[in-house]
Amino acid sequence: MKRKKVLFVCTGNTCRSPMAEAIFRAEIKRRKIKFVDAASAGISADANASINEFSAACLTERGIDFSKFHPRQLKHKMIETSFLVVCMTDWQKELLNGFENVRSVSEIAGFEIPDPYGKGLSAYRETAKLIERAVDAIIAAYFAQ
Repeated sequence: MKRKKVLFVCTGNTCRSPMAEAIFRAEIKRRKIKFVDAASAGISADANASINEFSAACLTERGIDFSKFHPRQLKHKMIETSFLVVCMTDWQKELLNGFENVRSVSEIAGFEIPDPYGKGLSAYRETAKLIERAVDAIIAAYFAQ
């Protein structure tokens, strides 16, 4: 069976999309969903950056490994080779207009994932909770067994 990749997209690939990638990966593993992979990228990513310290803290609190994560710049090929591309906001989805496999979190879950960048740990914790809800909605919509 061919693997299906879900690509999570945000602006810098240091806050929201890395958390979404890691939370989604952990959840599909927990639910024993086979042949599904997760990745993330940023529309304006800096490959020399690293995951935001508060994003890292939120994942660590959940016992989710992100040790192999490195920010990546979004490329057309990533979109083309993904089963599903999930943007954190409608605006990001609009930037990727023209790809049939691109959706925003609000299309799937009914809400956007606001950028917590520049805010404190509590804002990142709220973002992580929203991402968990979004991951549940994505799995229900695309990978329900």
